[in-house]
Amino acid sequence: MLTSLQTVRRHLGYTGAQVIDLFTRRAAALNLPIANPASLKTKLSRWENGKEQPSEIYRRLFREIYGRTNAELGFPDEPEEDPEATELRSRLATARTVDHQTVEVFRHQVDHARHIDRRFGALTQLDPLRTQIDQVQQLLTYRAGPARTALAGVLVEASTLAGWQALDRAAPGQAWTHYERAKAAAREADSPTLLVHATAEQAFVLIDLDETTAALDQLTHARILATGTATPLLQAWLAAAHGETLAAAGHADDARRAFDTANALLPADPIDPALPFLFLGDSHLDRWRGNALARVGAPEAIDQLTAALARLPVDFVRARTGLLVDLAYAHAAAGDRDAALAYVRQARQLAGQIKSDRHQRRLNRLVLPGSMPV
Repeated sequence: MLTSLQTVRRHLGYTGAQVIDLFTRRAAALNLPIANPASLKTKLSRWENGKEQPSEIYRRLFREIYGRTNAELGFPDEPEEDPEATELRSRLATARTVDHQTVEVFRHQVDHARHIDRRFGALTQLDPLRTQIDQVQQLLTYRAGPARTALAGVLVEASTLAGWQALDRAAPGQAWTHYERAKAAAREADSPTLLVHATAEQAFVLIDLDETTAALDQLTHARILATGTATPLLQAWLAAAHGETLAAAGHADDARRAFDTANALLPADPIDPALPFLFLGDSHLDRWRGNALARVGAPEAIDQLTAALARLPVDFVRARTGLLVDLAYAHAAAGDRDAALAYVRQARQLAGQIKSDRHQRRLNRLVLPGSMPV
């Protein structure tokens, strides 16, 4: 009785020698390793007589040169692939589509979210940003090769922005998790700059929790990480962040010195395309110093903050809200109840507009001269 292989070969009119020749040429075209013609002659006889089943390489060659399916050739059905392996192959295939243009699209989305956030707050941006983080994280998990570095860099920027937004929504636990992811991604991206920024910004979660000693340790660690690698702009930002942390811990003189250092380090052009998340130009460093001065109840905080408010770009609505809260605190510390109340009203309006739970909470803790918290 003829086997299926013999039947198909005879139906197609091929001799054994022709089949071996077709095998050899097709295998060469596909760069497949096969036996030499002499060995193939023996194998073909055993396959056609049913004494041996061809391996998958030879089954593939039979399918291609005969144009028949496994069933038509008498080969056993292919075992179904494990569903887990199938899913993994699918994810790997999707991740392989990531190229430079894809990464730039993700980066543009993060930058757009950054611009929307500073003008309108975190209310409309945090959830979409979480979705993007999940998408980039999944692609990074299954993307092999050099594209991982660029994807990881985007994940850092998205996660630090999400961390800041979560902090603004008074969700410190979420913020901490976002920063932890950002630090891990920065290591994957092999970027000391991104790692330093994520590490330092995480300290603000500790400040909000009144864990000022831990926050100081965190900033000190970040500045050590930055040794020999940070640009002048990043060094200036780190010094200012250290200054705010020192003020939060009650070290007024050390805070002033830290901001003096930040001013000295700040480059003439404080805009770096490689650091789109750092804003120290215009009045930003001045308002940051004013915030620190207000924290320690320094009288000069009022003049510092008032001057910064007049120069603050109009699109930095979140920053303006913080400035108004700082002015309320500064005037309260100076004993000027009416001025403090005026700034409280302005700050509450803006904080409600951008849904800043963080600034609302700061306002709720403010104690006006001669009264309870407002």
